[in-house]
Amino acid sequence: MANAMGFEPDVKVRNKSFKIGCIGAGMIMAECHLAAYKEAGFPVVAIASRTKANAQNVADRWGIPTVHDTPEKLIGDPNVEIIDLAFPPDQQPALIRHALKQKHVKAILAQKPLALSLDEARKLRDEAMAAGKILSVNQNMRYDQSMRVLKQIIDSGALGDIVFAQIDMHAIPHWQTFLEKYDRLTLSNMSVHHLDVLRFLLGDPDEITTLTRKDPRTKFDHSDGIIVSTLRFPSGVMAVSLEDVWSGPREEGYKDDQHINWRVDGTLGVAKGTIGWPTGAASTLTYASTKTTGGEWVTPTWETMWFPHAFIGVMEQLQHAVATGTEPALQVADNVKTMALIEAGYRSIDEGRTVKLSEIAIH
Repeated sequence: MANAMGFEPDVKVRNKSFKIGCIGAGMIMAECHLAAYKEAGFPVVAIASRTKANAQNVADRWGIPTVHDTPEKLIGDPNVEIIDLAFPPDQQPALIRHALKQKHVKAILAQKPLALSLDEARKLRDEAMAAGKILSVNQNMRYDQSMRVLKQIIDSGALGDIVFAQIDMHAIPHWQTFLEKYDRLTLSNMSVHHLDVLRFLLGDPDEITTLTRKDPRTKFDHSDGIIVSTLRFPSGVMAVSLEDVWSGPREEGYKDDQHINWRVDGTLGVAKGTIGWPTGAASTLTYASTKTTGGEWVTPTWETMWFPHAFIGVMEQLQHAVATGTEPALQVADNVKTMALIEAGYRSIDEGRTVKLSEIAIH
């Protein structure tokens, strides 16, 4: 086993009794959600997608007993207690609203971004509350092992007061084809991971300044390609989130160096590491603290990875919320604050200025 040095890089599965119906049969569902659920023992009882044949192929692979003709029919299946959505954000709100009307549906796990606009996200939050249903959003980077251990280190006080943080991404995502018809690209669909995890680590920022340029590699039209966002927090912490989705030339014989690195500086120490997703490796973390490590660099390790193991944590927090009648760790109300941060970033781009989060209405 890996040596996590007393930290908890992965969650313990407390509840796994509620039956899941999965909507979507693309990469994220087939390679991440269902791989994680199989490992954790979460019961998946049905699947549906836009194309039944695709859903059938995924069902055969993972041993899912029921394939529905449409997502709407799956939502209406009384055997399904948790709806797990992996669908484009322009189509997701209608499916959420349909699920909120079903008595047998206890909870919904939605993809990020929750919707294409902050206004729509606020409406979904309020409609879920009115329906008395749990709506949770799949901000799975919070369950990346390095981010979980980093949060535990920060909360322990080992780094002292945080001064500066950064996430530095140079990696090429495989943009889903449905994104080609949206006017928003990187900030809404990639930066959303990093801005949300900065909120998870450091709380809510006061302001954001975002700059962008088009990505010369992305062939379809887009307003935001390469992104640099600077955040300032009430404590004085500054943070930078950089998403370079071009990441160098793509020519035969060119050896690229795709990566995501991160670093957090505090008054008593520093933590730094990598997110392993671009290369299919485990994420890493090393830190040194004058308080707890004698100033020496130490490196907790683990064998699990963001993809797919973080998705165990995402479903586990929802299973636990249903079992105990408590709020999920990934609350829709909290996600609306991440959506507001994204909206503020776009306003910063459009207006060429720093935007205070107090300008963005979340209620």
